[in-house]
Amino acid sequence: MAISAQQVKELREKTGAGMMDCKKALTEANGDMEKAIEILRERGLAAAAKKSGRIAAEGIVESYIHMGGKIGVLVEVNCETDFVAKTDEFRSFVKDVAMHIAASRPQYIRREEVPAEVVEKEKEILRAQTLNEGKPANIVDKIVEGRIDKFFKEVCLLEQPFVKNPDITIDELVKEKIAKIGENINIRRFARFEMGEGLEKKEDNFVAEVMAQVKA
Repeated sequence: MAISAQQVKELREKTGAGMMDCKKALTEANGDMEKAIEILRERGLAAAAKKSGRIAAEGIVESYIHMGGKIGVLVEVNCETDFVAKTDEFRSFVKDVAMHIAASRPQYIRREEVPAEVVEKEKEILRAQTLNEGKPANIVDKIVEGRIDKFFKEVCLLEQPFVKNPDITIDELVKEKIAKIGENINIRRFARFEMGEGLEKKEDNFVAEVMAQVKA
């Protein structure tokens, strides 16, 4: 059964749950609004959405080191109380987020953080690619909008599929933990380091040194 945008909007207003969660619930309920509300409540997603507006000022900074020290991640995740911050459930969740960042290389947490100039530059590239593919000029902008949405899903942490369970996004994982723990959770910031990133490779320097000796 096709689910309309109006149905999704109505369910979102009634429950406060995320747009994709509402669409999934409506699809599962075959468009039955009350059944969809029940599904969201059973999963704790309606409650999780209400908690998302609460202040989260506690939490932890977690680290994750991968490949024998070749990749390192620091991530700060906030919750509402120090008690929850010290639980195994919360710490395990934060560790999973750090591991995901190491594996998936996000550049931002959410799409609202992507600088406007970065988005415009990406659109220019996508527009040129689309025109080079021979797509009709009158639908180029529509194609670009679809592809820029894919770009956001690749570079924004919350929109990436969770590496340990690709059926859900990091955003959905956060909502699941909010529902289970009972407090708002916010991934505030992260830094990812990869050994040698941005530096000239040692092999390149070695080649240059050999060529210099040959010319001498």
